[in-house]
Amino acid sequence: MSVRNRFLVVLAALLSGGSPAHAQSAQVQPRAVVELFTSQGCSSCPAADALFVELARDPGLIALTFPVTYWDYLGWKDTLGQQVFSKRQKLYAKARGDGQVYTPQAVVNGASHIVGSDRSGIEKIVAEQGADGFAVKVALKEADGALQIALSPTGAPTGEKPAGVWVVAYSRSTVVPIERGENTGRTVTYANVVRGLTRVGDWSGSAATLTVPLDATRPPKADGYVVLVQTDQYQRGGAILGAARGGAR
Repeated sequence: MSVRNRFLVVLAALLSGGSPAHAQSAQVQPRAVVELFTSQGCSSCPAADALFVELARDPGLIALTFPVTYWDYLGWKDTLGQQVFSKRQKLYAKARGDGQVYTPQAVVNGASHIVGSDRSGIEKIVAEQGADGFAVKVALKEADGALQIALSPTGAPTGEKPAGVWVVAYSRSTVVPIERGENTGRTVTYANVVRGLTRVGDWSGSAATLTVPLDATRPPKADGYVVLVQTDQYQRGGAILGAARGGAR
């Protein structure tokens, strides 16, 4: 096709409300969700925090940072920590049955855990998730002040107990100067710091669409979000069955 003809095709697509074929790329489906449990009062954590800044740039990964509170007594209260994040980490340990709660800890797809600064170990666990991916495909669409969450099983309907559908809102980049404690004098950059978790519905194993207010994706200080489909912590170990990243704001 000549340059002139290519130009005419692109022009016709734009005039008709469409776009050139190369611009119509499908949403990247993540390979895994990797959660980092970290603390500003933990001297071993900055290396993991820096690694997660890098992991967050990978479109095939959803990397989330959950600052915990149980090291606050060491002399510096974590400015991003929330008790609900500490509870989330402990529920993972209870569901796995190993009691392993530490920082920095990375949890992959709500199941396997490893030291959060161990890049090769995290990459190995992600690779072991297999080529089949998640049990449910999640597609997101924002329209008229609402978020539509389309859920479709990648295999046969499971018929199992419902899993929760969660909106997880986060700040893409947060810089914190630490003035006391084990990291005195350090300035740490955090990627995708979670600001809120909202359960917006259940997934029963069959194709379904949920519609929720966009406000659920916009708590204070958040500028991004993901949607997770996750089994209940006590019933199924908190395994993540599906995930999708929301649109940029």
